[in-house]
Amino acid sequence: MTLLSVNVNKIAVLRNSRGGAEPDVVRAAQACLAAGAHGITVHPRPDLRHIRPDDVRALSSVTHAQGVELNVEGNPFAPPRSGYPGFLALCDEVRPAQATLVPDGDSQITSDHGFDFSRDTERLRPLVAELKAMGCRVSLFVDAGCEGLEHAAHIGADRIEIYTGPFAEAALAGDATGALALCQRTAQEARAFGLGVNAGHDLSQDNLGQFLANVPDVLEVSIGHALIGEALYAGLDTTVRRYLEILDGQVATGRRD
Repeated sequence: MTLLSVNVNKIAVLRNSRGGAEPDVVRAAQACLAAGAHGITVHPRPDLRHIRPDDVRALSSVTHAQGVELNVEGNPFAPPRSGYPGFLALCDEVRPAQATLVPDGDSQITSDHGFDFSRDTERLRPLVAELKAMGCRVSLFVDAGCEGLEHAAHIGADRIEIYTGPFAEAALAGDATGALALCQRTAQEARAFGLGVNAGHDLSQDNLGQFLANVPDVLEVSIGHALIGEALYAGLDTTVRRYLEILDGQVATGRRD
């Protein structure tokens, strides 16, 4: 079964928009876990626009106590700065089950592309080794249809995460055939090189069933923006459970009324 890791970044966005401590990121994560989510994902950025290092530390305590996985995403090339110790330093503190490396810059609203292995492989090699020495499973964010997946395996990565934003856009437009074919090819190539396959970005109740039906054997999906938006109407507990139904195959496609 594909596992669900809930990204709680958007809870922090709401909190930071007013200052203070509400809504509470830890409480939201606990609600998701109580509903059956298999793990929690966070993506702390150097500009502290949403999840902050102290949130990561607090969520690490929760996930370790409950025996579930914490997935910390981030740009390993971004230098430390005031309030942000750097991605590897933060991972060294909290020892997440999974570290997902993403080549996002400060100017990006959200992650929108994967690594270029022709350029990034040798820069990534020592960082992957450091994270694995910490006991982290390492996943690399990649574009569907990318070249050079063999390099991800050669430098010691355990998994890739397929960037599913283009698929979600195509599904919304009514024809995801081409985007799904690229995702299928990338997943097959990754598995041929001994890499596990994760997926994430803009997955929702409307498109998750279609994606998984066409890209089998995905180990984990991380879902945040859509899930938190849907939860504004239905609540976190109900929304998480609906995603789990999709993952269980009880709902073939899309959202239930």
